[in-house]
Formats: sequence, structure tokens, C-alpha cells
Amino acid sequence: MAEGEKILKTKLLSKNIIFLSIVSFLNDISSEMVYPVVPIFLTSALGVPASIIGIVEGIADASSKILMSITGFVSDNLHKRKLFVTAGYGFSAISHLTMALSTSWPLVLLSRVLNRSGKGLRTSARDALIAESTKKENRGLSFGIHRTMDGLGGVLGPLLSIGLLYFFSHNYKLIFLLAFIPALLGAIIVYLFVKDNKKKKDDDFSMRFEWKKTSLAFKIFLIISFIFAIGNSSDAFLILRSQNLGMSVSLTIFAYVVYNLVSSLFSIPAGILADRIGPKRVIFSGFLVFSLVYFLFAVAKSKEIVWLLFPLYGFFMGLTEGVSKSYVSKLVPHEISGSAFGIYQTVMGIATLIASSIAGWLWSSYGPSTPFYFGSAMAVMAAILFLGLSKKLRVAQVF
Repeated sequence: MAEGEKILKTKLLSKNIIFLSIVSFLNDISSEMVYPVVPIFLTSALGVPASIIGIVEGIADASSKILMSITGFVSDNLHKRKLFVTAGYGFSAISHLTMALSTSWPLVLLSRVLNRSGKGLRTSARDALIAESTKKENRGLSFGIHRTMDGLGGVLGPLLSIGLLYFFSHNYKLIFLLAFIPALLGAIIVYLFVKDNKKKKDDDFSMRFEWKKTSLAFKIFLIISFIFAIGNSSDAFLILRSQNLGMSVSLTIFAYVVYNLVSSLFSIPAGILADRIGPKRVIFSGFLVFSLVYFLFAVAKSKEIVWLLFPLYGFFMGLTEGVSKSYVSKLVPHEISGSAFGIYQTVMGIATLIASSIAGWLWSSYGPSTPFYFGSAMAVMAAILFLGLSKKLRVAQVF
């Protein structure tokens, strides 16, 4: 037994992996206690219209993706991972205190930007630290364990919110305040126990991105992803639509739990499927699933269908979230992959801001169904372009 434990510790999992997985679990408990409650808090407690919610979530998500690209690039050059990871988890912890003090939507916006900026600061550096802390043959296991702990936190967090809403009579601010505790504990664990790997700092620090080294297929995928993302507004609108159909607050959050669970369960099988049949087919299928989900949200007349649509949306996320990153990595040379991911995240960040702003405006101006018709149509357009342009430009050899 002692020998088996020694092998587990020395051959498979480093201390960094163990502690980062624990921290991810704690932080996701915290974040997912708050996220599904925020749109409900904005509408029921603060009386904010959907158009403002779109702006709040759009700016928050955009800040995350744009920062992700910048900090990942800088941490690559400086080889300082822990600094960004600690700061990122710290920002997320502080955001919950800000949310608990919010009495107007601008303070909610500040809280959401702090939270998503924290994610943007830490994600690229954390993923790099996981890779650097693991032997090449065990990286799949390390990332898998980290993703599993992340998923468990994503399920437990909303369940805690449901319990707190029941026992404390929909005291939203108490949830935000209590969410600060696991987030702070996670930031402390990173600061005390996670270590940087020693590497020499690069002398030729440069912010230039060499477009000439990217393939035509990468540029096409970037454009198509932008078109799709313009219709992929914040998940806050799925929560608002569920309530609009008559779901209670607790049942809406529980449906969100099911979404998180299904997404986690399908992530690994989707990756395996993409390895076997190619990521292009998986992503194309994901576009169609998304279009179907949004179309059904648009035409829905009863709350019962939500129990089908949230799991189906989780299936879409599990199908595409990791596979899209894998696909991008196949379209660019290895030496510029980090910068290419940064460009991809920046484009997605800009698209997310546009998408949520459009969704909020459509909801307020033309009714709750309209943003979902729009999102469904954009997904179909992206799927057609993805299939048609790929064939026309003969880029199949890079998939």
C-alpha cells in the first residue's frame, strides 16, 4: 500500500496538480453559487431589464476572454505562472464581496467584471502550470482530474444556492457573502502551496503575432467562430427564459445543475470521438445541436421542456468546448499556438459582448423568444459556412 501511494504521488500527480485541483473545486463551488442567481437577483431584486443584463454579462465575458489572451502570452514570456493564478483567484474572491454589497446594476457589473477578469488572469497560466508540473505521458490524467474537480464544484455550488434560498427566504446577498469563503480559501491555498517551475526568462520579449504563419483554415475558422458566437449570448438568458416560462427560482437553478453535470459527463467522450472521426465533424454537429436548443427555447410554450433543453445544451457544451481548442491547435504551427489561442479568445470575447448586447436588446424590444431565434439562425449560418468553405478551400488535410 505504501509503495502504491508512493507511485501515485511521484509518478502521476505532483503537489501542484493536487492543490490546483482542490482550488478549482473550491472556486467553482463559489462561482456557481453566484452565477445562476445573478440574473434572477438583477430582475427580481433590482428591477433591471434584459437589455442591461445583456450589457453586464457581455462586458464581463469579454473581459475574461481578452485578459486570457494577454496574460497567457505574458506568462509565457516571463515564466511567472503563480503570480497570475493567485491574482486571478483573488479577484474572483473579492468579486463576491462586491456582489454582496451591490444595490444597483453598475455595482453588479463591477462584481461580474472582477470575477471574469479573475478567470481571464488565471486560466492560461494555470493550464500552463498544470502542463509544466506533469510528465508528458500523464498530462491527460492531470487535466482530466482537474476538469473533474472543476465539474464537481460546478454541480455542488448551485445545489448549495438552492438550499440557502429555501432556508433563508431568497436572501440573495447572503449567498454572495457565503460564496466568498470557498473562493478565499482557494486563493490562500494557491499562495501557500502552489509553486512555479524554475525556467529562464526570455530575453526577446515580443508582442508580435506572425499572421503569415497561420493557415487559411485558421482564419476561416476564426471568422466562422465569430459568426456563431454573435448568436451565442450569455447563459443568463437561458435562466431568464426558464423563469419566463414559469419555472421557480429553485427549479431553474436545479435545471442549471443538470446542465453542468451533463456538460462534464460528455467532455471526455467528445474528445475521444473527435480523435477518432476528426474535430471538424464534432464541431459541425455541435453547431446544429446549439441551433436546435435555441430554436426550441424560442418556440417553447411550457416550462416542462426546460428539463429537456438544459441537458441538451449541456451536451452541446461537452461536445464542443474542449474540441474547439483541439481543432485550433491543429490549424497553426506549434511555435505560435499560444498566440493563436490568444487571438481566438480575443475574437470570442468581442463576439460575446456583441451577442449579449444584441440578445438583451432583442428581448426588451421584441420579446423573450427573439434572441433565441437569432441565436439559432446564426448557428445554422456558421454550420453552413464551416462545411461549405472547408470543402471549397480544400483544407481537409489539416484536420
